[in-house]
Amino acid sequence: MPKPPFDRDRLPALLNRELERFRAERPRSRELFERAKATLHDGVPMNWMVRSPGAFPLFVERAKGSRFWDADGIEMIDFCLGDTGAMTGHAPDAALAAIHRQLDRGLTFMLPTEDAIAVSAELARRFRLPAWQMALTATDANRFTIRLCRHVTGRPKILVFNWCYHGSVDETFATLATDGSGRVEPRAGHIGPPVDPALTTKVVEWNDRAALEAALAPGDVACVLAEPAMTNIGIVLPEPGFHAALRELTRKTGTLLILDETHSISAGPGGCTRAWDLEPDAITLGKPIGSGIPAAVYGFSADLARRIRAKSNVELADTGGIGGTLAGNALSLAAMRATLEEVLTEQAYSRMLPLAERFAAGVEAAIAEYALPWVVKRLGARAEYWFRATPPKNGGEAAAAHDPDLDRYMHLAALNRGILMTPFHNMALMSPASTEEDVDRHTAVFRESIELLAC
Repeated sequence: MPKPPFDRDRLPALLNRELERFRAERPRSRELFERAKATLHDGVPMNWMVRSPGAFPLFVERAKGSRFWDADGIEMIDFCLGDTGAMTGHAPDAALAAIHRQLDRGLTFMLPTEDAIAVSAELARRFRLPAWQMALTATDANRFTIRLCRHVTGRPKILVFNWCYHGSVDETFATLATDGSGRVEPRAGHIGPPVDPALTTKVVEWNDRAALEAALAPGDVACVLAEPAMTNIGIVLPEPGFHAALRELTRKTGTLLILDETHSISAGPGGCTRAWDLEPDAITLGKPIGSGIPAAVYGFSADLARRIRAKSNVELADTGGIGGTLAGNALSLAAMRATLEEVLTEQAYSRMLPLAERFAAGVEAAIAEYALPWVVKRLGARAEYWFRATPPKNGGEAAAAHDPDLDRYMHLAALNRGILMTPFHNMALMSPASTEEDVDRHTAVFRESIELLAC
């Protein structure tokens, strides 16, 4: 017989108990955090690190494969993996060897290396787009591609999906007003938006074909920027036929389609583009392709490449707002080549995807045992559980399902038992170094955490 759902009245006391344990077991991280406040704003090198589920963030000493060791010497199973930046596993040997070789040869020249040819050729093979450029972050890749789309179409606006995430691109920090009016407004927390996002951006809900069609009909949208499946508000998959409709409507209205594969590369070696046989005009990709070295790419279809070339002026190539002195540097390219050729390979995915299936099955079994109204979703090597009875179909539903107290408890309970999940979500990502033992340890910890709520 299924066990009864948990008693929510127990949550505050359990959360406090986990918080006290976290503080007691990590004195060194706590000491470093207090020291950091003297010179780091709010004690962290990046502002979002203040959102640690504990009273302070973990400070990391070293990492290898699917594990890292914090400043207190505690070994942790890492299912966050740098929020995809370390999807390769930490310090993969093949990438390290290439990085070390390049260190002796020079790091950046503002000139190409042969690695650039190998990287672009492999990307063309995987994603079936023939023309590629380099950046340092997916944010820049998205920003540059948006500029190019506006340039070749002569149109002022872009379209994104409600509660999307594409890095720190200003136009994408737009959301639909919660009053149901359809009004576009700055997303909560957007710091200093340069202009009202309604001037630059249209927003519709994911999986809403009618709203998409209406938004594209006026012909003022240069491009749609979308993940093939939403991931940063949680995993929200496309409904059957939605991608076909998206492609049909963008072509019908002369709108370019950019797919951001930065997180959805978890679906396979060619991301969702290859796994689902999609046909974008452009692809952006960052984070994991450098095995931790900052690197990103953006690629174009033959037609879009031709249109860009026709409207380009070689004499003004350095003043267009696209590029960067360190973009396409030799170190990043060496890391990308090794990552694509030797780390995130077909063989690696053949291990990673079954591990994510095993993770999801373990969580689903525990959810069923305790009769919880929760669901699990998976995108290739990525899996996540939701505190709701049915999967959300769009970003608005996903945002409404957020449960801050329960989320913090589950993350903190996992941390205290040696597991790091992706922050702000209940999401796990598999690397080529992840193991069945890692997954089964999470299943045991997950079950223990919900059992404490039910007792």
